[in-house]
This record gives sequence, structure tokens and C-alpha cells, in this order.
Amino acid sequence: MTITYPLGDNLYINMTNRCSNSCDFCIRNGEDKESEQWDSDKDIVGTFKLWLDHEPTVEEVIESLIKSDYSKYKQIVFCGFGEPFERFYDCVKVAKWLKEQGNVYIRANTNGQANLIHNRDVTPDMKGIFDEIGISLNAENAEKYQDICHSVFGVAAYDGLLEFARLAAEKGIKVKMTVVDTIGEEAINMCRKIAQDNGCELRVRELIE
Repeated sequence: MTITYPLGDNLYINMTNRCSNSCDFCIRNGEDKESEQWDSDKDIVGTFKLWLDHEPTVEEVIESLIKSDYSKYKQIVFCGFGEPFERFYDCVKVAKWLKEQGNVYIRANTNGQANLIHNRDVTPDMKGIFDEIGISLNAENAEKYQDICHSVFGVAAYDGLLEFARLAAEKGIKVKMTVVDTIGEEAINMCRKIAQDNGCELRVRELIE
């Protein structure tokens, strides 16, 4: 069972299979449970068997981090087969442990729906622990987002992720929103303004097929 895996200069943590989205493009919809992952900063691609036969305990995650010699990596990233913040409180426990060990840069790649999932603003719990958040924006409005991502929260998911992004940025966390280059220049420009209006950066990445 793959709990941690290296990609580029970073080490990734695979916390769960669960997700509040069911995106059209997601490998979770397939049968082989083999997931193509990419480093969101460099578009380095690797293929890993990430389907978990059980959700690892916090202790199992820490044990895997130690075995992987986490200290040699540039960043530790919560990103796996599912949405890591489905297990937000366990992510915080792991992240706190990492911070207690020394100078570790911690990032989470998320759909931005943590506040909706847990029915509260969780961003205060992230302050001083998470250095960076990557959020898949995917579209320039709520309707298009829902058409692509099929969130259990319906069209409310889009405004929810924008609020989460803004609140995280206000806590001093670096927030990068991402879109793929295939959505078109007009939509990209709209997404860039949306990101800026919420105190975030926008990164346009190449579609990996």
C-alpha cells in the first residue's frame, strides 16, 4: 500500500481514497486504480498504485515518512488518490509532527472544499502549519465547475472553494489556483482575475493525457 511516494524534489502523502468531487477527468473513475500524478510546480509525471486498502493511521503515515527519509525532500505534499482534506484533522496532526521535526515546507493539493466537508472554517487550524495550498479551480464559474467536477455540494462548491482560498490566503498561506491550458484564453483570463481577487496566484498548466 502506497502511503508516501516521491515525485521530482518532493515527497507526497496519500491519505485517502475519498473525495467530495467525481471529476470527469479523474482516474478514480477507472478500474485499475493506477494514478498518474504530477508535481504541480514542474509538471513532472509519475505513475503509482495509490488505491488504499485502508486509510492509514497518523502513526502509519509518520512511520512511512521516516522510512522515506522525508528530510531530504524540498516539500512534503498532501496529495494522493483522493481529497486529503477529507481527513483534515489527521492531515493537521501529521503536518504538526513534521513542523516539530524542523524546517519542513508543507503543501496540500486540494479541491478547496474543506470548509464544506467539515461544516466550519478550518483555515485557522492551518495557520503556521501549512506553507502552501494548491487548489484546482478548473473553471471560470460555478456551473461549469459543477459540470466538470460533480461535487456532492452542487454549484455551492465553487463559491465554497473561493471562500476557502481567500480565508487561507488571509492567514498568510501561499495559495495557488490551477487550471489547464485547454479551457481557452478568455476563460484563463477570467480565472486569473478570480484568483487575484481572492488573494491567490493562478498557474496554467499543460493538460497531461
